[in-house]
Amino acid sequence: MVALDEKRGMPLHELIQYKFLGIEILGAARFYEELTGTIPVKRVNPSWLVFSEGFYVGRMTKALKRAIDIAAALTLLLISLPVFAASALIIKLESPGGIFYRQERVGENGKYINIIKFRSMKADAEKNGPVWASTNDDRTTKFGRFIRKTRIDELPQLLSVLKGDMSFVGPRPERPVFVKELEKKIPFYSNRHVVKPGITGWAQIYYPYGASVEDALHKLEYDLYYIKNLSIAMDLMTIFKTIKVVLFHKGAR
Repeated sequence: MVALDEKRGMPLHELIQYKFLGIEILGAARFYEELTGTIPVKRVNPSWLVFSEGFYVGRMTKALKRAIDIAAALTLLLISLPVFAASALIIKLESPGGIFYRQERVGENGKYINIIKFRSMKADAEKNGPVWASTNDDRTTKFGRFIRKTRIDELPQLLSVLKGDMSFVGPRPERPVFVKELEKKIPFYSNRHVVKPGITGWAQIYYPYGASVEDALHKLEYDLYYIKNLSIAMDLMTIFKTIKVVLFHKGAR
């Protein structure tokens, strides 16, 4: 593994000899990627992204991914109808306000989409303007904490999957006001919008709720790794890991 560049005296002659001896040589960014399942955003430059493999989803993969999304969304909607009904009733009885929470987010190719979630916060949660969500957000209701922990609050987003605005797996869609801020502060942040956002994602199973620019940076490292290596197998693995996190509380949220 080589963590030097030519300006710092990289021993190219010796490395070429090792290459012809069949020894695999990895750059620091590639080594970091394989070791951590993330892309070190602050350590790579645009040329590394240009010449790296991946970052492209073929038509066949897109079509198969879409077919899985539709089949899975319809199946889950039917299975979860009792949960839908019970959750709606409890939310209505517990606190004043609507059952659902609609919010504008940034979707594929920067297009604005509307997502629907079960309301997990008090009706006046944003009376002072948009703020980051956090794991122990004091704006959440008692039942709201439960449905966020179990991800029941995400179930209405199955409608967005059927509509085609979202996928089961992908980077979580962020609010436009935060996206504008993060694009100014984090390199390559806009590149997370080249695929459809997801109900769950690579970042969601390995990194907890973010409440800062630094958290958004770390999540982007996971999102770019997912986009670079996107495949049906990776989507299925992400879904299974999500189930493990939700049922057994193992891993990040």
